[in-house]
Amino acid sequence: MNEAKEKRDEISKEKDKNYRQNKRSQIEEHSSDASSSKRVKYDTAQNVNNTSSELSSNNSEKRNESLSKKEHSDNSLLVIQHYNTILDDRKKSRILYMRNFNNWIKSMLMFEYTNEIYGTRLKALDMCCGRGGDLTIQECQDRYNEMLKQNSAERKYSPIFTAEFITADCTKVRLRSKFEDPSINFDLVSCQFAFHYCFESLEQAECMLKNASECLKPGGYFIGTIPDAYDLVWQRCDGNSFGNDIYNVEFFCNKTKPPLFGAKYHFKLGNLVNCPEFLVYLPVFRKLALKFGLNLVKFERFDSFYERMKNKKKGKHLLKKIQALETYPSQHGEMLAGNPDKDYQHAKEYNTQKTSNRREIGTLSQPEWEVIC
Repeated sequence: MNEAKEKRDEISKEKDKNYRQNKRSQIEEHSSDASSSKRVKYDTAQNVNNTSSELSSNNSEKRNESLSKKEHSDNSLLVIQHYNTILDDRKKSRILYMRNFNNWIKSMLMFEYTNEIYGTRLKALDMCCGRGGDLTIQECQDRYNEMLKQNSAERKYSPIFTAEFITADCTKVRLRSKFEDPSINFDLVSCQFAFHYCFESLEQAECMLKNASECLKPGGYFIGTIPDAYDLVWQRCDGNSFGNDIYNVEFFCNKTKPPLFGAKYHFKLGNLVNCPEFLVYLPVFRKLALKFGLNLVKFERFDSFYERMKNKKKGKHLLKKIQALETYPSQHGEMLAGNPDKDYQHAKEYNTQKTSNRREIGTLSQPEWEVIC
């Protein structure tokens, strides 16, 4: 387990004041003592309600004010409709490079933790892999079957990995009952850009964490990516909405004292994302994880992760391969994704300060960096 840096659970006025200018250098890492990695019995209602005076609410009041079953269903329906109506020309999107950058983050995160696990035949579970925005589950299964046929036809000595595809709501359904082999355990469980949906309610969060923990081998890792709740509530804005020309966040809860579960906001990102999401308050997440035998090892912002991984051989190669950064200045007459007059001032300043003669650099537009960092 990694050693913990000082835990910062309280939001002070001074931190709020200086947050925007220091934002990209702020990192929070959390870890528990080695002794706390054992399974701990928790009275969830009691512990969750006592997590913080800043963002807590009485459990009985929370339940009285929680979303009804109909509202839960409506939220799920909105997410389904969103993923079913994504445009086909995703590659022409204004946020193409940002999407590629997020994919780089996911790939490097998986790369880092698969290297932490010894053994050649790793077993991994990818929770919430999507509803088909890029590729449907059926298409994934068909593509895998074609790979099997090709591998068999070429009579390769090294067998291809086995795969199983399941359609289910991880926040409401026990996954183990869906597996072909219900006794299977995994070295790695991954949930990318989706875990925050389970914080619609305590029951859904517990179901998600149970699915992750009961499928994980002792010593295995549960990794994921979520929006930074601290960042979202720190944003200064008039009213409950903020954003720029590519994204918008609108809160549907008390932003100054949001509930621990069901803290709903609506996130719109270009023409690709337009659905309700929920804040994940880290101390609550940590306590719930402990209840299911999961010890929080690290919490790291994307900007810090990028700085740490970009110069590794794998990181450099993948940045270029998937075009995770946009070339500035643009080459061969290609148009920049953002506004060339106002969205690349940071790149211009960097170019004037560097000592090398090479002008081309990899970057994202300022609006995209604001979404990521």
